[in-house]
Amino acid sequence: MELPLAINKASTTPPFEQLRMQLLAAVQNGTLPAGTRLPTVRALAGELELAANTVAASYRALEKDGVIETRGRSGSFVAATGDPTTAQLQLAAQAFAERAGQLGVSPAAAVAAVRAAFDAR
Repeated sequence: MELPLAINKASTTPPFEQLRMQLLAAVQNGTLPAGTRLPTVRALAGELELAANTVAASYRALEKDGVIETRGRSGSFVAATGDPTTAQLQLAAQAFAERAGQLGVSPAAAVAAVRAAFDAR
């Protein structure tokens, strides 16, 4: 399976997080439908020129979020039970946290801004 994945080594976002976000997006947009077998950690690491531990960290994070499941020696697969709403919220929160950090805003001030936005709705 050919996945359109690319790691920007100049990005301030760690490679494992870039990979996690790209795989999550592929699940959400249907490029990786439920039940799809993912490349092995070593194969994907070689393809993306990353350390195997970097790919494994992405897979572990996605598994923790219920997006993928590991079936022992059979490999890793897109889970049938991943909640797209939760995944979308996680992406939005990550983007917000990253932008708030770029602006030099403290976590407490960022959370206060979110609460104010909800109150204004």
